[in-house]
Amino acid sequence: MTTVTVVRKDGRIAIAADTLTKWGGGKESADYVANHEKIIRVGDSYVAITGSATFKLILTDYFASLDETPQLDSVASIFSVWNTLHGALKEHYYLQSGEDKEEDLESSRMDVLIANPHGIFGVAAHRTVQAFSKFYAYGSGSPYALGAMYAAYRAPAFDAEAVARLGVRAAAEFHDETGLPIQCFVMDEE
Repeated sequence: MTTVTVVRKDGRIAIAADTLTKWGGGKESADYVANHEKIIRVGDSYVAITGSATFKLILTDYFASLDETPQLDSVASIFSVWNTLHGALKEHYYLQSGEDKEEDLESSRMDVLIANPHGIFGVAAHRTVQAFSKFYAYGSGSPYALGAMYAAYRAPAFDAEAVARLGVRAAAEFHDETGLPIQCFVMDEE
């Protein structure tokens, strides 16, 4: 239901997202929804969110309610933040408990990508945190995004922003749950 990308290249970091919302067979484009963004700012980090559109509101509310801005600068710190967040999702935001007994862990039901001067990271629904070295994509259009980014990453003409945008643009071209315009943020790597 979305496509989000992160790229790290030549000392620059970019994060991008599409802006389409889908509800069943209906599409809500940025032309009709004023708050269509899927990337939020948390301190010096940008967090791109997949899953229900409500997760953007929840994460914005949750991070704003904290006394201190959480550090999202390493795998360990992100895991700690997301583990605490999962408890809040259940207690304060009414995340439904998983019924699937085959799962080892309860799902937070969202995948997010994180970009900040320290690197690019992903948090999967079961709170697996990964640090990425080049690029990655999450969301239903991610196979198209990953293919496009793989093809473009080595080309000198494509900087981090161009590769991140290309991933989302490819997904929007070939996947019916990804739509333009693109939201994108770029920063220098430390």
